[in-house]
Amino acid sequence: MIRITDDIAIGEDELTEEFIRSAGPGGQNVNKTSTAVQLRFNVRSSPSLPEDVRARLMTLAGRKMTVEGELVIVSRRFRSQSENRREAVERLTELIRAASERPRARRKTRMTRASKLRWLKTKRLRGAVKKTRGPVKPAGD
Repeated sequence: MIRITDDIAIGEDELTEEFIRSAGPGGQNVNKTSTAVQLRFNVRSSPSLPEDVRARLMTLAGRKMTVEGELVIVSRRFRSQSENRREAVERLTELIRAASERPRARRKTRMTRASKLRWLKTKRLRGAVKKTRGPVKPAGD
């Protein structure tokens, strides 16, 4: 089990890992070994996620989310498979942790009198600048 928050934990069986050849540092080793990891987590069918967290996670994931509702995280930063695996799981937990935080509701506020006066002043100045503009006279006249 991977503990995300006090309420959320994901089972290792919900994650699918695939090891692929990596680009980047590693020299000849990179051409011979599959050190990069592609971690897949099906967000849509996961029983571990509450519905509100699932919706926020799908929004947060952006392009990392497939049409089928799978979150794909690729890690190829390190030369070792174990380091890349650890980093991919870390990135997944951080993403879910961010999705589990409820956004604070925005409270409507009114403009202060001073800010309203500043706004009106800049509006008047901008209007004055525009009023001074006139038609452009041709250079030959």
